[in-house]
Amino acid sequence: MILLGSKLIDTPIMGLQTGAELARTKAAIIDPGTLKVLAYEVKGPLLSESPLLLTVADIREIGTIGIIIDSNDDFVEPHDVIKIGEVYDLGFPLVGLPVRDTNRHRIGKITDYTMDAGGFVVQQLIVKRPLLQSLNDTELVIHRSQIVEINNDAIIVHAEAQAPELERHEVPGSYINPFRKADSLGDQQPIN
Repeated sequence: MILLGSKLIDTPIMGLQTGAELARTKAAIIDPGTLKVLAYEVKGPLLSESPLLLTVADIREIGTIGIIIDSNDDFVEPHDVIKIGEVYDLGFPLVGLPVRDTNRHRIGKITDYTMDAGGFVVQQLIVKRPLLQSLNDTELVIHRSQIVEINNDAIIVHAEAQAPELERHEVPGSYINPFRKADSLGDQQPIN
């Protein structure tokens, strides 16, 4: 199942033991090297410490009532899990990050992302275009395979491919018949 990242922010976290809301998600902790959601920072009046995280490994199910976990024992502090603590300290904000192409042209800013609910891996970036470019396209969807580099300042994606110039030996107003092959002089001969 593919989900919008924004749909899991401010989502209730329900406990199986009590059947009640334990907390709500505050922000996704995303590893910039793999673009995988490792955990969610949580908030709530019942929480004794702050900040607390919910690792994606502890999520049992994502349902219509929210995220379902076993109990409030599933909440951890950021440095209880070394990898998550390192990524948490980076403070990598995927949403709001500018996107540029390899030619250094500004494409826009990330407003959301899609991810698969099974692995919590970001699949696509939803990019809001700058004002002048938004006259044609207000949003772009960029697949993760188009990403070349992720750094502190921007996400770099492949530039649009330039169409190669076709070498043609034709008279203006003429056309190339696809059922004939061109000989070395540029004249078209029937294909047998």
